[in-house]
Amino acid sequence: MSLQALWGVMHRPGSLFAGLLVGLMLAWSGAVLALTPEDALAFAEGDTSDRIEVMGRLAASGDERAEALIRAMAREAVKVRGEQVLIVEGDAAIDAVTGEAVTADGASSVMINNRFRGAVQRTLAGMDLLGDDVRRQREAALRLRANLFNSPDDSQLALIDNALSPPYASQLDSRARRTLEDARAALWLTSSDPAQRLAAAEALADVGQTIVRSMLARQLEAETDPAVKAAIAQSLATVDRALMRSNIAGQMFTGISLGSILLLAALGLAITYGLMGVINMAHGELIMIGAYATYVVQGLFRQYLPGAFEWYLLAALPVAFLTSALVGAVMERGVIRWLYGRPLETLLATWGLSLILMQGVRSLFGAQNVAVENPSWMSGGVVVMGNLTLPWNRIIIIGFAMVVLLAVALLISRTRLGLFVRGVTQNRPIASCMGVNTVRIDTYAFALGSGIAGLAGVALSQVGNVGPDLGQGYIIDSFMVVVLGGVGQLAGTVYAALGLGLLNKFIEGWAGAVLAKIAVLVFIIVFIQKRPQGIFALKGRQA
Repeated sequence: MSLQALWGVMHRPGSLFAGLLVGLMLAWSGAVLALTPEDALAFAEGDTSDRIEVMGRLAASGDERAEALIRAMAREAVKVRGEQVLIVEGDAAIDAVTGEAVTADGASSVMINNRFRGAVQRTLAGMDLLGDDVRRQREAALRLRANLFNSPDDSQLALIDNALSPPYASQLDSRARRTLEDARAALWLTSSDPAQRLAAAEALADVGQTIVRSMLARQLEAETDPAVKAAIAQSLATVDRALMRSNIAGQMFTGISLGSILLLAALGLAITYGLMGVINMAHGELIMIGAYATYVVQGLFRQYLPGAFEWYLLAALPVAFLTSALVGAVMERGVIRWLYGRPLETLLATWGLSLILMQGVRSLFGAQNVAVENPSWMSGGVVVMGNLTLPWNRIIIIGFAMVVLLAVALLISRTRLGLFVRGVTQNRPIASCMGVNTVRIDTYAFALGSGIAGLAGVALSQVGNVGPDLGQGYIIDSFMVVVLGGVGQLAGTVYAALGLGLLNKFIEGWAGAVLAKIAVLVFIIVFIQKRPQGIFALKGRQA
């Protein structure tokens, strides 16, 4: 860029990047500037235009203190005391120029209006785009594109053109470059040059987002050039097809996600009800206990192991399993073992136990919901289509459900405990005659089903609220899954959980959540009327 062109950009009306571009040119030529107390104070106080100009020079200086100050300003963590500028994070404060730890006594917050806040965000985008960090390049390009899709601003075209031109283009990540080209197309779409509008229409055809469809539809109505109008119409049709595909894929993923949660909630019930024949109305509360065990482990890690907080969820898994298994074992030994073969009495007794467990949790933790935080590795999502982002917490829960299912299947089919459980389930007297301690096996099996419910509580704590009534929302669905799949059949439980999840989400997208629940219930009633044994029926001597 020549000095004459740079001077023109500097004096372009409404340009917010004059200082940044000047600083970049200086830095490119080797004139590196460092943060001074005067610049720090001028950046924190004064006229907005002057502050923006100083910010541009600081952004391009390459000085770590200057970059930290600008990023702190974006977080509104900058304060001023006299002529000293501080960066204050919680109870800690440092001098913005020297980096020395200081106290924040007597410091006052700086004023940030909308114009300056927007300039700070755009300057950070420019710094990240022209830096060497690929992750920051991509994030900055995505932020810039989102801003321009929502509110096009021609003053940002200079920054985009600069990033896409030598010498910076060679340092730009390919994904960030493609995102910037989409952002530039959003500005070109309303350009006075038909060639730019045509190029924009062709570029935006590959961006399958609802907001892009709105942009193209608006421009189609206002377009006068026949060639450009035809290109926009073709791009609009392409975007519509992409949106339809992403909508179907999103519904399928949401249905599988719901199905995996139902599977986790129903797996324990498939053992206690499917294999043992116990109608356990307290199964939902065992899920709730697993969720509260996760909450307790989170609090212990936050207090005693803050450096390892990101991994508290891994420690919560065995704790939740053992806690729920212990509660289930106590329930079985104290109440349920006296009621085998009496389903109505078992139902009433476990319903009473569920009320006791809910009230116990209310007494210990309060009636209000408690907050369980996602670890950073479960936050965010992965973009698979222009309009579809899959959350990491849902993806991980789906994988976790498959791992738990595999572990349960191997335990039931390949271990000594599983052999005893199947033997007692099929013929208790003969198993007892063969030397199997049926009373102990009953306790182990019930504790296993309860522990799996605790694992479901760990998963549910990552996608919803944790409160005393958590389990009430899943107990009926869990019974429907087990009955629909076939009593005592793990494979049927899997098919039923995933099928109900997908069916519920597809109907919900068409008719709403309430009608979807009603439709699913009607479907199950009709199915059970026609096939009482469920999807998979017991065969041979097992029946």
